[in-house]
Amino acid sequence: MNTTYPSGADTARAPIEGLSPMLILLHARDDVAIARQQLLPGAPLMAGAQVGGLVPAGHKVAVRAVASGQAVRRYGQIIGFAKRDIAVGEHIHTHNMAMGDFERDYAFGVDAHPTPHVATPATFLGIRRPDGRIATRNYIGILTSVNCSATVARAIADHFRRDIHPQALADYPNVDGVVALTHGQGCAVDSEGEALALIRRTLAGYARHPNFAAVLVVGLGCETNQIDGLVESQGLTRSATLRTMTIQQTGGTSRTVASGIEQIKALLPEANRVTREPVSAQHLIVGLQCGGSDGYSGITANPALGAAVDRLVAHGGTAILSETPEVYGAEHLLTRRAVSREVGEKLVARIHWWEEYCARMNADMNNNPSAGNKAGGLTTILEKSLGAVAKGGTTNLVEAYEYAQPVRAQGLVFMDTPGYDPVSATGQVAGGANLICFTTGRGSAYGCAPSPSLKFGTNTSLWVRQEEDIDLNCGRIVDGEQSVDEVGEQIFRMMLEAASGTRTKSEMHGYGQNEFVPWQIGAIT
Repeated sequence: MNTTYPSGADTARAPIEGLSPMLILLHARDDVAIARQQLLPGAPLMAGAQVGGLVPAGHKVAVRAVASGQAVRRYGQIIGFAKRDIAVGEHIHTHNMAMGDFERDYAFGVDAHPTPHVATPATFLGIRRPDGRIATRNYIGILTSVNCSATVARAIADHFRRDIHPQALADYPNVDGVVALTHGQGCAVDSEGEALALIRRTLAGYARHPNFAAVLVVGLGCETNQIDGLVESQGLTRSATLRTMTIQQTGGTSRTVASGIEQIKALLPEANRVTREPVSAQHLIVGLQCGGSDGYSGITANPALGAAVDRLVAHGGTAILSETPEVYGAEHLLTRRAVSREVGEKLVARIHWWEEYCARMNADMNNNPSAGNKAGGLTTILEKSLGAVAKGGTTNLVEAYEYAQPVRAQGLVFMDTPGYDPVSATGQVAGGANLICFTTGRGSAYGCAPSPSLKFGTNTSLWVRQEEDIDLNCGRIVDGEQSVDEVGEQIFRMMLEAASGTRTKSEMHGYGQNEFVPWQIGAIT
Protein backbone atom coordinates (compact mmCIF):
# COMPACT_ATOMS: atom_id res chain seq x y z
CA MET A 1 0.00 0.00 0.00
CA ASN A 2 1.38 3.38 -0.98
CA THR A 3 -0.18 6.56 0.36
CA THR A 4 1.31 10.05 0.01
CA TYR A 5 0.72 12.82 2.51
CA PRO A 6 2.81 15.97 3.06
CA SER A 7 2.51 16.65 6.76
CA GLY A 8 -0.37 14.58 8.00
CA ALA A 9 -2.88 16.94 6.43
CA ASP A 10 -5.99 15.34 4.98
CA THR A 11 -9.26 16.45 3.48
CA ALA A 12 -11.63 17.91 6.05
CA ARG A 13 -13.84 15.43 7.86
CA ALA A 14 -17.15 15.83 9.60
CA PRO A 15 -16.73 16.61 13.32
CA ILE A 16 -17.39 13.93 15.92
CA GLU A 17 -20.62 14.79 17.72
CA GLY A 18 -21.30 13.92 21.34
CA LEU A 19 -18.06 12.08 22.06
CA SER A 20 -18.08 10.36 25.45
CA PRO A 21 -15.96 12.07 28.15
CA MET A 22 -14.35 8.68 28.71
CA LEU A 23 -12.56 9.11 25.36
CA ILE A 24 -9.78 11.39 24.09
CA LEU A 25 -9.82 12.57 20.48
CA LEU A 26 -6.38 13.97 19.66
CA HIS A 27 -7.02 15.45 16.21
CA ALA A 28 -10.13 16.38 14.23
CA ARG A 29 -9.08 14.07 11.39
CA ASP A 30 -8.50 11.02 13.59
CA ASP A 31 -10.26 7.71 13.04
CA VAL A 32 -9.69 6.63 16.63
CA ALA A 33 -10.18 7.93 20.15
CA ILE A 34 -8.24 6.77 23.22
CA ALA A 35 -9.97 5.23 26.23
CA ARG A 36 -9.38 7.06 29.50
CA GLN A 37 -10.43 3.90 31.35
CA GLN A 38 -11.55 0.40 30.44
CA LEU A 39 -14.71 0.56 28.30
CA LEU A 40 -17.33 -2.17 28.41
CA PRO A 41 -19.47 -3.32 25.48
CA GLY A 42 -22.50 -1.11 25.06
CA ALA A 43 -20.95 1.93 26.74
CA PRO A 44 -21.80 5.27 25.07
CA LEU A 45 -19.24 6.17 22.40
CA MET A 46 -20.70 9.22 20.67
CA ALA A 47 -24.01 10.42 19.33
CA GLY A 48 -25.85 7.40 17.95
CA ALA A 49 -23.05 4.86 18.61
CA GLN A 50 -21.88 2.49 21.34
CA VAL A 51 -18.68 0.66 22.15
CA GLY A 52 -18.78 -2.67 20.38
CA GLY A 53 -16.51 -4.70 22.67
CA LEU A 54 -14.13 -4.52 25.60
CA VAL A 55 -11.55 -1.74 25.16
CA PRO A 56 -8.72 -1.62 27.74
CA ALA A 57 -7.56 1.72 29.16
CA GLY A 58 -5.14 3.49 26.81
CA HIS A 59 -6.34 1.53 23.79
CA LYS A 60 -8.02 2.79 20.61
CA VAL A 61 -11.68 2.63 19.63
CA ALA A 62 -12.93 3.50 16.13
CA VAL A 63 -14.90 6.75 15.88
CA ARG A 64 -15.13 6.45 12.10
CA ALA A 65 -15.69 3.43 9.89
CA VAL A 66 -12.50 2.38 8.08
CA ALA A 67 -12.63 0.20 4.99
CA SER A 68 -10.25 -2.71 4.55
CA GLY A 69 -6.87 -1.50 3.28
CA GLN A 70 -7.47 2.13 4.19
CA ALA A 71 -5.20 4.22 6.43
CA VAL A 72 -6.03 4.61 10.11
CA ARG A 73 -5.11 7.97 11.66
CA ARG A 74 -4.17 9.13 15.14
CA TYR A 75 -2.56 12.55 15.82
CA GLY A 76 -3.86 13.36 12.31
CA GLN A 77 -1.17 10.98 11.00
CA ILE A 78 -1.12 7.46 9.58
CA ILE A 79 -0.54 4.83 12.28
CA GLY A 80 -1.42 1.76 10.19
CA PHE A 81 -3.87 0.23 7.75
CA ALA A 82 -7.09 -1.69 8.32
CA LYS A 83 -6.70 -5.45 7.85
CA ARG A 84 -10.47 -5.71 7.33
CA ASP A 85 -13.49 -3.44 7.45
CA ILE A 86 -13.65 -1.72 10.86
CA ALA A 87 -16.97 -0.45 12.19
CA VAL A 88 -17.55 2.53 14.48
CA GLY A 89 -17.19 1.40 18.11
CA GLU A 90 -14.70 -1.41 17.43
CA HIS A 91 -11.50 -1.86 19.42
CA ILE A 92 -8.61 -1.19 17.03
CA HIS A 93 -5.42 -3.12 17.72
CA THR A 94 -3.23 -5.86 16.26
CA HIS A 95 -6.24 -8.02 15.31
CA ASN A 96 -7.55 -5.55 12.77
CA MET A 97 -4.76 -3.03 12.00
CA ALA A 98 -1.27 -3.56 10.60
CA MET A 99 1.75 -1.74 9.20
CA GLY A 100 1.82 -0.70 5.57
CA ASP A 101 4.14 1.16 3.25
CA PHE A 102 3.51 4.81 2.51
CA GLU A 103 5.47 7.72 1.15
CA ARG A 104 6.52 10.62 3.36
CA ASP A 105 7.11 14.14 2.10
CA TYR A 106 10.18 15.32 4.00
CA ALA A 107 9.71 18.97 2.90
CA PHE A 108 13.03 19.95 4.45
CA GLY A 109 12.84 23.07 6.57
CA VAL A 110 9.38 24.28 5.58
CA ASP A 111 8.28 24.49 9.23
CA ALA A 112 11.55 25.90 10.59
CA HIS A 113 11.00 29.09 12.51
CA PRO A 114 12.93 31.52 14.71
CA THR A 115 13.55 30.07 18.16
CA PRO A 116 12.53 32.37 21.02
CA HIS A 117 15.22 33.03 23.60
CA VAL A 118 14.68 34.42 27.07
CA ALA A 119 16.60 37.56 27.98
CA THR A 120 17.84 36.16 31.30
CA PRO A 121 18.39 32.38 31.21
CA ALA A 122 17.49 30.26 34.21
CA THR A 123 20.35 28.94 36.33
CA PHE A 124 21.24 25.79 38.20
CA LEU A 125 23.97 24.96 40.70
CA GLY A 126 26.64 23.31 38.59
CA ILE A 127 30.21 22.17 39.13
CA ARG A 128 32.75 24.10 37.05
CA ARG A 129 35.75 22.00 35.99
CA PRO A 130 39.19 23.65 35.60
CA ASP A 131 38.76 23.73 31.80
CA GLY A 132 35.38 25.47 32.07
CA ARG A 133 33.13 22.48 31.44
CA ILE A 134 30.05 22.22 33.66
CA ALA A 135 29.11 19.07 35.56
CA THR A 136 25.85 18.07 37.22
CA ARG A 137 27.44 15.26 39.26
CA ASN A 138 30.89 14.50 40.67
CA TYR A 139 31.90 10.85 40.23
CA ILE A 140 35.14 8.98 39.82
CA GLY A 141 34.78 6.50 36.98
CA ILE A 142 36.40 3.16 36.23
CA LEU A 143 36.15 2.21 32.56
CA THR A 144 37.20 -1.06 30.96
CA SER A 145 38.80 -1.57 27.57
CA VAL A 146 37.46 -5.13 27.35
CA ASN A 147 35.05 -7.54 29.03
CA CYS A 148 38.02 -9.42 30.51
CA SER A 149 38.78 -6.58 32.93
CA ALA A 150 35.19 -6.09 34.09
CA THR A 151 35.51 -8.18 37.26
CA VAL A 152 38.58 -6.26 38.40
CA ALA A 153 36.91 -2.91 37.70
CA ARG A 154 33.84 -3.87 39.71
CA ALA A 155 35.98 -5.09 42.61
CA ILE A 156 37.77 -1.74 42.75
CA ALA A 157 34.49 0.18 42.68
CA ASP A 158 32.87 -2.10 45.27
CA HIS A 159 35.53 -1.10 47.77
CA PHE A 160 34.07 2.41 47.69
CA ARG A 161 30.37 1.53 47.78
CA ARG A 162 28.65 3.51 50.50
CA ASP A 163 26.16 0.72 51.16
CA ILE A 164 28.93 -1.85 51.71
CA HIS A 165 31.90 0.17 52.98
CA PRO A 166 30.48 3.51 54.15
CA GLN A 167 33.77 4.46 55.75
CA ALA A 168 35.60 4.47 52.39
CA LEU A 169 33.99 7.74 51.28
CA ALA A 170 33.10 9.13 54.72
CA ASP A 171 35.64 11.93 54.38
CA TYR A 172 34.56 12.82 50.83
CA PRO A 173 30.95 14.07 50.95
CA ASN A 174 31.29 16.00 47.69
CA VAL A 175 32.09 12.83 45.73
CA ASP A 176 28.88 11.23 44.43
CA GLY A 177 30.51 7.83 44.18
CA VAL A 178 32.99 5.57 42.44
CA VAL A 179 31.36 3.65 39.58
CA ALA A 180 32.62 0.86 37.34
CA LEU A 181 31.11 1.01 33.84
CA THR A 182 31.85 -2.35 32.24
CA HIS A 183 30.79 -3.91 28.94
CA GLY A 184 31.02 -7.13 26.93
CA GLN A 185 33.11 -5.88 24.03
CA GLY A 186 36.72 -4.99 23.20
CA CYS A 187 38.07 -8.13 21.55
CA ALA A 188 37.38 -10.62 18.76
CA VAL A 189 36.55 -7.79 16.33
CA ASP A 190 38.20 -6.30 13.28
CA SER A 191 40.98 -4.02 14.52
CA GLU A 192 40.12 -1.57 11.74
CA GLY A 193 36.37 -2.10 11.75
CA GLU A 194 33.27 -0.14 12.70
CA ALA A 195 32.59 -2.07 15.90
CA LEU A 196 35.94 -1.19 17.46
CA ALA A 197 35.68 2.44 16.35
CA LEU A 198 32.24 2.66 17.95
CA ILE A 199 33.25 1.27 21.36
CA ARG A 200 36.33 3.53 21.39
CA ARG A 201 34.25 6.60 20.59
CA THR A 202 31.82 5.67 23.36
CA LEU A 203 34.54 5.09 25.96
CA ALA A 204 36.26 8.34 25.01
CA GLY A 205 33.01 10.23 25.47
CA TYR A 206 32.75 8.90 29.00
CA ALA A 207 36.43 9.51 29.72
CA ARG A 208 35.91 13.17 28.82
CA HIS A 209 32.55 13.55 30.52
CA PRO A 210 32.50 16.50 32.94
CA ASN A 211 30.53 14.46 35.49
CA PHE A 212 33.71 12.48 36.11
CA ALA A 213 36.29 14.24 38.27
CA ALA A 214 38.74 11.52 37.25
CA VAL A 215 38.77 8.25 35.32
CA LEU A 216 40.77 5.03 35.62
CA VAL A 217 40.80 2.78 32.53
CA VAL A 218 41.49 -0.90 33.25
CA GLY A 219 42.40 -3.42 30.55
CA LEU A 220 43.58 -7.00 30.34
CA GLY A 221 46.60 -6.40 28.12
CA CYS A 222 46.18 -8.58 25.04
CA GLU A 223 42.76 -7.39 23.80
CA THR A 224 42.06 -5.93 20.38
CA ASN A 225 41.02 -2.69 22.04
CA GLN A 226 44.49 -1.85 23.31
CA ILE A 227 44.45 1.06 25.74
CA ASP A 228 47.27 2.77 23.84
CA GLY A 229 45.20 2.53 20.65
CA LEU A 230 42.14 3.84 22.47
CA VAL A 231 44.05 6.83 23.85
CA GLU A 232 45.78 7.66 20.57
CA SER A 233 42.80 7.19 18.24
CA GLN A 234 40.50 9.33 20.39
CA GLY A 235 42.95 12.13 21.13
CA LEU A 236 42.95 11.42 24.87
CA THR A 237 45.86 12.38 27.11
CA ARG A 238 46.97 10.44 30.14
CA SER A 239 47.19 12.66 33.21
CA ALA A 240 46.66 12.66 36.95
CA THR A 241 42.92 12.47 36.28
CA LEU A 242 43.01 10.00 33.37
CA ARG A 243 44.95 6.91 34.45
CA THR A 244 45.35 3.52 32.78
CA MET A 245 46.49 0.06 33.83
CA THR A 246 46.30 -3.56 32.66
CA ILE A 247 45.95 -6.78 34.60
CA GLN A 248 48.80 -8.49 32.75
CA GLN A 249 51.27 -5.66 33.29
CA THR A 250 50.29 -5.13 36.92
CA GLY A 251 50.73 -8.80 37.78
CA GLY A 252 47.32 -10.41 38.06
CA THR A 253 43.88 -9.88 39.48
CA SER A 254 44.55 -9.22 43.16
CA ARG A 255 47.49 -6.90 42.50
CA THR A 256 45.43 -4.94 39.96
CA VAL A 257 42.51 -4.58 42.35
CA ALA A 258 44.83 -3.41 45.13
CA SER A 259 46.59 -0.96 42.81
CA GLY A 260 43.27 0.37 41.54
CA ILE A 261 42.00 0.96 45.07
CA GLU A 262 45.15 2.90 45.96
CA GLN A 263 44.87 5.00 42.81
CA ILE A 264 41.25 5.89 43.56
CA LYS A 265 42.21 6.80 47.13
CA ALA A 266 44.82 9.17 45.72
CA LEU A 267 42.20 10.82 43.49
CA LEU A 268 39.55 11.36 46.18
CA PRO A 269 40.95 14.44 48.01
CA GLU A 270 41.12 16.54 44.86
CA ALA A 271 37.76 15.29 43.62
CA ASN A 272 36.20 16.30 46.92
CA ARG A 273 37.32 19.94 46.61
CA VAL A 274 34.52 20.88 44.21
CA THR A 275 31.83 23.41 44.99
CA ARG A 276 28.58 24.20 43.21
CA GLU A 277 27.90 27.64 41.77
CA PRO A 278 25.06 29.24 39.76
CA VAL A 279 25.53 28.61 36.04
CA SER A 280 23.33 29.23 33.01
CA ALA A 281 20.85 26.60 31.84
CA GLN A 282 22.70 26.75 28.51
CA HIS A 283 25.09 24.22 30.06
CA LEU A 284 22.37 21.58 30.32
CA ILE A 285 22.48 18.81 27.73
CA VAL A 286 19.46 16.57 28.24
CA GLY A 287 19.09 13.13 26.70
CA LEU A 288 15.44 12.27 25.94
CA GLN A 289 14.28 8.69 26.42
CA CYS A 290 10.99 6.79 26.52
CA GLY A 291 10.73 3.17 27.59
CA GLY A 292 7.84 0.90 28.37
CA SER A 293 5.60 3.22 26.35
CA ASP A 294 1.82 2.90 26.37
CA GLY A 295 -1.23 4.46 24.73
CA TYR A 296 -0.93 7.51 26.98
CA SER A 297 2.76 8.26 26.26
CA GLY A 298 1.97 10.49 23.29
CA ILE A 299 -0.80 12.26 25.21
CA THR A 300 0.79 13.05 28.58
CA ALA A 301 4.46 12.51 29.45
CA ASN A 302 6.00 12.85 25.98
CA PRO A 303 4.32 16.13 24.98
CA ALA A 304 4.88 17.47 28.51
CA LEU A 305 8.58 16.66 28.17
CA GLY A 306 8.44 18.36 24.76
CA ALA A 307 7.05 21.48 26.43
CA ALA A 308 9.97 21.35 28.88
CA VAL A 309 12.40 20.95 25.96
CA ASP A 310 10.96 24.07 24.32
CA ARG A 311 11.68 25.95 27.55
CA LEU A 312 15.17 24.45 27.81
CA VAL A 313 16.04 25.51 24.25
CA ALA A 314 14.66 29.00 24.87
CA HIS A 315 17.04 29.23 27.86
CA GLY A 316 19.99 28.21 25.65
CA GLY A 317 20.16 24.51 26.56
CA THR A 318 20.34 21.38 24.41
CA ALA A 319 18.11 18.32 24.11
CA ILE A 320 19.06 15.08 22.34
CA LEU A 321 16.25 13.13 20.68
CA SER A 322 17.30 9.59 19.77
CA GLU A 323 16.05 6.01 19.26
CA THR A 324 15.98 6.04 15.45
CA PRO A 325 13.66 3.00 15.08
CA GLU A 326 11.21 4.91 17.27
CA VAL A 327 11.01 7.95 15.01
CA TYR A 328 10.47 5.75 11.96
CA GLY A 329 7.29 6.85 10.23
CA ALA A 330 7.37 10.20 12.02
CA GLU A 331 10.72 11.46 10.74
CA HIS A 332 8.98 13.81 8.28
CA LEU A 333 7.77 15.85 11.25
CA LEU A 334 11.41 16.44 12.18
CA THR A 335 12.79 17.08 8.69
CA ARG A 336 10.18 19.80 8.21
CA ARG A 337 11.69 21.56 11.25
CA ALA A 338 15.30 21.09 10.17
CA VAL A 339 17.31 24.31 9.98
CA SER A 340 18.77 23.17 6.66
CA ARG A 341 18.33 20.47 4.06
CA GLU A 342 21.74 19.10 5.09
CA VAL A 343 20.57 18.48 8.65
CA GLY A 344 17.35 16.87 7.44
CA GLU A 345 19.23 14.65 5.01
CA LYS A 346 21.48 13.44 7.83
CA LEU A 347 18.42 12.20 9.70
CA VAL A 348 16.94 10.55 6.60
CA ALA A 349 20.27 8.83 5.90
CA ARG A 350 20.13 7.18 9.33
CA ILE A 351 16.54 6.06 8.70
CA HIS A 352 17.68 4.46 5.43
CA TRP A 353 20.59 2.76 7.26
CA TRP A 354 18.08 1.11 9.59
CA GLU A 355 15.85 0.05 6.71
CA GLU A 356 18.84 -1.54 4.97
CA TYR A 357 20.03 -3.13 8.21
CA CYS A 358 16.63 -4.73 8.79
CA ALA A 359 16.57 -5.99 5.21
CA ARG A 360 20.01 -7.61 5.64
CA MET A 361 19.03 -9.22 8.93
CA ASN A 362 15.61 -10.36 7.69
CA ALA A 363 14.07 -8.17 10.40
CA ASP A 364 11.11 -5.80 10.46
CA MET A 365 11.00 -2.25 11.79
CA ASN A 366 7.55 -3.05 13.14
CA ASN A 367 9.09 -5.62 15.50
CA ASN A 368 9.98 -2.67 17.76
CA PRO A 369 6.76 -2.31 19.78
CA SER A 370 7.37 -4.67 22.68
CA ALA A 371 4.84 -6.94 24.32
CA GLY A 372 4.45 -4.32 27.05
CA ASN A 373 3.95 -1.54 24.47
CA LYS A 374 1.17 -3.54 22.84
CA ALA A 375 -0.47 -4.40 26.15
CA GLY A 376 -0.46 -0.66 26.87
CA GLY A 377 -2.35 0.12 23.66
CA LEU A 378 0.33 0.72 21.00
CA THR A 379 -0.16 -1.30 17.82
CA THR A 380 2.52 -0.35 15.28
CA ILE A 381 5.90 1.35 15.25
CA LEU A 382 4.22 4.22 13.36
CA GLU A 383 1.93 4.89 16.31
CA LYS A 384 4.77 4.53 18.79
CA SER A 385 7.01 6.88 16.79
CA LEU A 386 4.39 9.61 16.48
CA GLY A 387 4.08 9.66 20.26
CA ALA A 388 7.82 9.40 20.80
CA VAL A 389 8.79 12.43 18.68
CA ALA A 390 6.59 14.60 20.90
CA LYS A 391 9.47 14.53 23.41
CA GLY A 392 11.35 16.83 21.04
CA GLY A 393 8.91 19.70 21.47
CA THR A 394 8.35 22.20 18.66
CA THR A 395 11.67 23.98 18.13
CA ASN A 396 13.95 23.57 15.11
CA LEU A 397 16.10 20.51 14.55
CA VAL A 398 19.57 22.06 14.46
CA GLU A 399 21.86 19.02 13.96
CA ALA A 400 21.96 15.24 13.58
CA TYR A 401 24.74 13.05 14.99
CA GLU A 402 25.86 9.46 14.74
CA TYR A 403 26.04 7.32 17.86
CA ALA A 404 28.22 8.71 20.67
CA GLN A 405 29.52 11.64 18.63
CA PRO A 406 30.23 14.76 20.72
CA VAL A 407 27.21 17.06 20.73
CA ARG A 408 28.42 20.59 19.97
CA ALA A 409 25.28 22.33 18.72
CA GLN A 410 22.84 24.04 21.06
CA GLY A 411 19.13 23.46 20.67
CA LEU A 412 17.21 20.34 19.66
CA VAL A 413 19.49 17.74 18.04
CA PHE A 414 19.10 14.13 16.97
CA MET A 415 21.48 11.25 17.68
CA ASP A 416 21.21 7.93 15.84
CA THR A 417 20.78 5.13 18.38
CA PRO A 418 18.88 1.87 18.69
CA GLY A 419 15.53 1.96 20.45
CA TYR A 420 16.78 -0.10 23.40
CA ASP A 421 16.97 2.44 26.21
CA PRO A 422 20.27 1.50 27.93
CA VAL A 423 22.10 1.43 24.58
CA SER A 424 20.48 4.66 23.45
CA ALA A 425 21.15 6.60 26.66
CA THR A 426 24.74 5.32 26.75
CA GLY A 427 25.30 6.98 23.37
CA GLN A 428 23.69 10.20 24.57
CA VAL A 429 25.87 10.39 27.69
CA ALA A 430 28.95 9.62 25.59
CA GLY A 431 27.90 12.58 23.44
CA GLY A 432 27.83 14.84 26.49
CA ALA A 433 24.35 14.52 28.05
CA ASN A 434 24.61 15.54 31.71
CA LEU A 435 20.97 14.73 32.47
CA ILE A 436 18.52 12.11 31.18
CA CYS A 437 14.74 12.59 31.08
CA PHE A 438 12.90 9.28 30.69
CA THR A 439 9.16 8.82 30.15
CA THR A 440 7.45 5.50 30.82
CA GLY A 441 3.93 4.12 30.72
CA ARG A 442 4.65 0.59 31.90
CA GLY A 443 7.11 1.30 34.70
CA SER A 444 10.68 1.07 33.38
CA ALA A 445 13.30 1.04 36.12
CA TYR A 446 16.40 2.83 34.92
CA GLY A 447 19.35 5.01 35.90
CA CYS A 448 22.40 6.22 34.02
CA ALA A 449 25.63 7.02 35.89
CA PRO A 450 27.34 9.43 35.76
CA SER A 451 24.33 11.48 34.59
CA PRO A 452 21.18 11.62 36.75
CA SER A 453 17.95 10.30 35.24
CA LEU A 454 14.46 11.70 35.89
CA LYS A 455 11.49 9.37 35.31
CA PHE A 456 8.08 10.62 34.22
CA GLY A 457 5.03 8.33 34.36
CA THR A 458 2.32 8.61 31.72
CA ASN A 459 -0.67 7.59 33.84
CA THR A 460 -1.85 7.78 37.43
CA SER A 461 -2.34 4.02 37.75
CA LEU A 462 1.41 3.56 37.17
CA TRP A 463 2.18 6.31 39.69
CA VAL A 464 0.08 4.55 42.35
CA ARG A 465 1.77 1.20 41.69
CA GLN A 466 5.36 2.38 41.27
CA GLU A 467 5.78 5.79 42.86
CA GLU A 468 9.12 4.76 44.35
CA ASP A 469 10.62 4.65 40.84
CA ILE A 470 8.83 7.61 39.21
CA ASP A 471 9.78 11.25 39.80
CA LEU A 472 6.60 12.85 38.44
CA ASN A 473 3.08 11.72 37.58
CA CYS A 474 2.13 13.12 34.17
CA GLY A 475 -1.14 11.19 34.33
CA ARG A 476 -2.75 14.29 35.81
CA ILE A 477 -3.00 15.54 32.23
CA VAL A 478 -5.34 12.76 31.13
CA ASP A 479 -7.11 13.02 34.50
CA GLY A 480 -7.94 16.62 33.62
CA GLU A 481 -6.09 18.08 36.62
CA GLN A 482 -3.22 19.79 34.76
CA SER A 483 -2.40 20.91 31.24
CA VAL A 484 0.51 19.72 29.12
CA ASP A 485 2.09 23.15 29.46
CA GLU A 486 1.75 23.18 33.25
CA VAL A 487 3.44 19.79 33.55
CA GLY A 488 6.09 20.93 31.06
CA GLU A 489 6.93 23.80 33.39
CA GLN A 490 7.21 21.34 36.31
CA ILE A 491 9.56 19.14 34.31
CA PHE A 492 11.77 22.08 33.36
CA ARG A 493 12.07 23.08 37.02
CA MET A 494 12.86 19.47 37.95
CA MET A 495 15.62 19.47 35.32
CA LEU A 496 17.23 22.45 37.04
CA GLU A 497 16.83 20.89 40.49
CA ALA A 498 18.31 17.55 39.43
CA ALA A 499 21.19 19.33 37.70
CA SER A 500 21.78 21.24 40.95
CA GLY A 501 22.32 18.02 42.89
CA THR A 502 18.84 16.90 43.99
CA ARG A 503 18.91 13.12 43.85
CA THR A 504 16.46 11.37 41.54
CA LYS A 505 14.50 8.22 42.42
CA SER A 506 16.81 6.04 40.34
CA GLU A 507 19.86 7.46 42.12
CA MET A 508 18.31 6.66 45.49
CA HIS A 509 17.91 3.04 44.38
CA GLY A 510 21.49 2.80 43.11
CA TYR A 511 20.75 2.46 39.40
CA GLY A 512 23.42 3.48 36.92
CA GLN A 513 26.38 1.11 36.69
CA ASN A 514 24.67 -1.86 35.01
CA GLU A 515 22.89 0.39 32.53
CA PHE A 516 26.10 1.26 30.69
CA VAL A 517 25.51 -0.69 27.44
CA PRO A 518 27.48 0.51 24.40
CA TRP A 519 26.00 -0.30 21.00
CA GLN A 520 27.48 -3.53 19.67
CA ILE A 521 27.39 -3.89 15.89
CA GLY A 522 29.43 -5.92 13.45
CA ALA A 523 30.73 -9.45 13.33
CA ILE A 524 32.32 -11.13 16.36
CA THR A 525 35.16 -13.42 15.34
